[in-house]
Amino acid sequence: MNNAAAARPAAGTVTVLVSLITILVILGLIAFTFGTLRFQPSGRVPPQGRFAAAGPSMVFDNAEKHASTERAAEIKLRFEQAVAMLHAKKYEFALPPLHRLMQLAPRMPEAYVNMGYALIGLKRYKTAAEFFQTAINLRPYQDNAYWGLAVALENQNDLGGALGAMRTYIHLAKANDPYVRRARSAIWEWEYRLGRGPLPKNESQWLQTREKQWDDRNSPQRDMPAQEPAAIPIAVTPVD
Repeated sequence: MNNAAAARPAAGTVTVLVSLITILVILGLIAFTFGTLRFQPSGRVPPQGRFAAAGPSMVFDNAEKHASTERAAEIKLRFEQAVAMLHAKKYEFALPPLHRLMQLAPRMPEAYVNMGYALIGLKRYKTAAEFFQTAINLRPYQDNAYWGLAVALENQNDLGGALGAMRTYIHLAKANDPYVRRARSAIWEWEYRLGRGPLPKNESQWLQTREKQWDDRNSPQRDMPAQEPAAIPIAVTPVD
């Protein structure tokens, strides 16, 4: 009996110790959880690998935009260089920037038009006609390509083709186009030559003299700024 009585206090002590240990463990878990929550970064944590996937694409996008900006700047530069050489009648110096322009913008009709005019200046009429035709294929309403094509065909003695090209030019020409009157004069002369054959030398010289006198009195280019083209409708500004 005495042994049983002595065992009861011992059992009670063990129970108290177990309870205290349990309470301490619970308090420790609570403290750990609180500390973890307290120092958790604010906001939603992105899924694993999100930043790794987004980083390269952002760098690529920026690089692509930068390259596109540089390309556009070079297109503008090469176009202006070529136009300046055409105005100065330095046709051979217009060829390199035009070749580069066509590499940068292979579907820009104005590049092919201006290449055609440069080649006319160099009297390479057959190749010039090919460039004008390419510009027309890219944009059928590129009116100055038809003018250039007509001039190139005339210099190859293809008056029928020249007539068709120049008529198309007149059809597409804008209101108050300063070259329409000259185009009509060319059409009249070509029709006359087709009907009669080549003009006699003295008659041809007379027509040229009269045309120059008419131009000197009535040409709208007299009042235009000096930088405007005086003889051929160069493509001065690309549309796209």
